[in-house]
Amino acid sequence: MSFISLLLHTVHDSVHTFNKKLNYSEPKIYTGGIDISQWSSMSKLDQRSTLLKKWYLYYSYRDPNTGKLKRQINIKGEANKFKSKQKRHAYLKVMQQSLLELLEAGFSPYQDNTELEQRMFGAKIETHSKVVSEDVKKVSIVENNDATLTSIQDAIQLGLNTKRSVLNANSYSKFKSRIHRFSAWLKEKELYKEAITSVDKKLVIQYLNTVLQNSSARNRNNTRTDLSSLFQVLEDNEVILENFIKKINVLKSVPKRNKTYTPKLQQEIYEYLDKNDKNLLLFVKFISYNFLRPIEVCRLRIEDIDVEDKKLYVKAKNSPVKIKIIPDILLKDLPDFKGAYSKDFLFTQAGLIGQWNIEETNKRDFFTKKFKKIKDHFDLGKEYGLYSFRHTFITRLYQKLRKSSSPFVAKSELMLITGHTTMKALDSYLRDIDAELPEDYSKLLNDN
Repeated sequence: MSFISLLLHTVHDSVHTFNKKLNYSEPKIYTGGIDISQWSSMSKLDQRSTLLKKWYLYYSYRDPNTGKLKRQINIKGEANKFKSKQKRHAYLKVMQQSLLELLEAGFSPYQDNTELEQRMFGAKIETHSKVVSEDVKKVSIVENNDATLTSIQDAIQLGLNTKRSVLNANSYSKFKSRIHRFSAWLKEKELYKEAITSVDKKLVIQYLNTVLQNSSARNRNNTRTDLSSLFQVLEDNEVILENFIKKINVLKSVPKRNKTYTPKLQQEIYEYLDKNDKNLLLFVKFISYNFLRPIEVCRLRIEDIDVEDKKLYVKAKNSPVKIKIIPDILLKDLPDFKGAYSKDFLFTQAGLIGQWNIEETNKRDFFTKKFKKIKDHFDLGKEYGLYSFRHTFITRLYQKLRKSSSPFVAKSELMLITGHTTMKALDSYLRDIDAELPEDYSKLLNDN
């Protein structure tokens, strides 16, 4: 039996109250992440799921080196051998009270407690001195290992490794970049070697404020989202008790929006591209006629384009592969794929059809820079871009559908074309691009 277990089992019989400086937090019971008072209102499935989790005591003690409260190892004892909520909770309640009395008596995980042992247990400790000595060493080893596992550095690495397995390359790259900036900030604060439990809500808010001051509300909110995603991994792996970042508010931000092109301007750009850069024009037509995002166009390989069946297989943002038809207006502009290798990309830095093994975001940036020259020719501002063609043609298509259909029917047909997965998402998108406009209401303003 370890030293701390021996103290917990016998402390009720021999503890006395001593006036000590409060260097610890009150021990609390972790009950699988649920409010135990709501147990009776939970479903049987949720109750069973909660009992499959590890329940334990947790507390913090002031680190003599930093002067800050530091989370200590969890204390489970025999709690998780009990299969009912009542017995498990009752066991931990007794442990909780015993641990509190032990801390009040002067126990510290950072110092030699021999004097306390003698004062509280006398001859009992001498009888078990050899056993206790060995067990204290084992506890020390466990504490050291636990501290290593829950350091900020190791916790962040756990989160990155987990997210690498579930995010696509583009999303993971953005996620990793934001987490690394947070890590660098913690290093500047000389906190990086601390336990992950030293990162609290106040500290994260402080960091988010620096992000806001140096960039924008949108970037601050995106950073909050990625940090919350990281801390959710830590909660799921029982490295921390709670993902407190979910409780940090989201700031109101005005999103940057690509403006739609007028019919005249869109036609002029098409004519200019037809004379000066036909490959870029084809790139734009995939955005305009198939309503793809620029990065989705960059992903297209020869094997993704079925000319005979007029099908396009797109790796989209919200699904592994999305099948779309190739409209005749685009089909007639496609090059001859005869003899092309199936794994070749349709668009490359050197032209059409070939290998181009760089990051997708770099490919998108390449075409964004190419189109910047077109924008400069037409003296267009930053509110216009490649994405504007998607907005332009979805607006045009919706308004034509509305001439002969109700809003619901028009949107239902439009969903099949654009690839939006829900009517709510499409409604939000159409509002953002001002696709739904009223008819002329001059007669309503006329006094007559």
